[in-house]
Amino acid sequence: MSSEVMADRALASAQAASAAERRAGAAQRTLARIWFYRYIYLLMLPGLLYFFVFHYLPMWGVIVAFQEFRPWQGLLASPWVGFDNFTAFFHGPYFWRLLRNTVLISVLNLGFVFPSPIILALLLNEVRHTRYKRVIQTISYYPHFISWVVVGGLLIYMFSVNVGFLTGFLAWLGLPPIQIIGSRSGFLPLVVGSAIWKDVGWSAIIYLAAIAGISPELYQAATVDGANRFQRVVHITLPSIVPVIIVLLLLRIGAILNNNFEQLLILVGTDASLYEVGDVIDTWVYRTGFAQGQMSLATAVGLFKGVIGLVLLVGANRLTNHLTGRGLWR
Repeated sequence: MSSEVMADRALASAQAASAAERRAGAAQRTLARIWFYRYIYLLMLPGLLYFFVFHYLPMWGVIVAFQEFRPWQGLLASPWVGFDNFTAFFHGPYFWRLLRNTVLISVLNLGFVFPSPIILALLLNEVRHTRYKRVIQTISYYPHFISWVVVGGLLIYMFSVNVGFLTGFLAWLGLPPIQIIGSRSGFLPLVVGSAIWKDVGWSAIIYLAAIAGISPELYQAATVDGANRFQRVVHITLPSIVPVIIVLLLLRIGAILNNNFEQLLILVGTDASLYEVGDVIDTWVYRTGFAQGQMSLATAVGLFKGVIGLVLLVGANRLTNHLTGRGLWR
């Protein structure tokens, strides 16, 4: 064996040993870091267990989407039908109506409901009277803790043609009643308005927390430079919370096929006349899976929604990284 071959082998052996040492060192550093932050990991453990037990373990149940599921036969013994459930949904008479309503309501929420807590947080941040600010925060937070069932009852007593407060007020003014409950033209404004009223205060908390982390020195410097309140909001407050806005916007885009199921179920109810504007994928899946017992078809639609959401989330994240460099991941 020549000396050159022996030298090459020795060099390769040394390089392999060096790589092994680096890997061992990296593993030791990782374990040391985990041990150093062990209490933080312990705090994370309940949340991780929750997602593992209720979100990851049930994923094996997606095989129902490719079966004609029969409860008495179980998951493994039910006959396989391939993509027949997906084909039945895509070629069904309600597919385009469901997709249109779902996307339209999500876009309206994205355009009106999503910016509302941002605006509220910016306005509350400019309030200098502490007691008045706390009162406004409490009033805006409270509707979040009211069930959608109760909200539905409040909307009926507010806008119903027969017993609604609005009808009585218009009658007192000598004006004819306006039909909002049960009206196709009034359904979407009712959905958007009730969503804003119920969640604007609660959703503003995360933006207020982000605003609280802005250095006061930035505002002081801007004040010295002659910036008024509006200019400070536009050039300091808003740009400082852009990363938080982007993260929440990406998550909302990824869930564009997910509507507020409870809200729509309550507002639509069993009124078939509202299906044309208010029947979305979630409510259709509920009726198909539970009322009609077609669990395989309902699971296939849920899997379809999950895949579309993943594609939208990845695409929106790449676009955000390309434009701003502030996506959820690189």
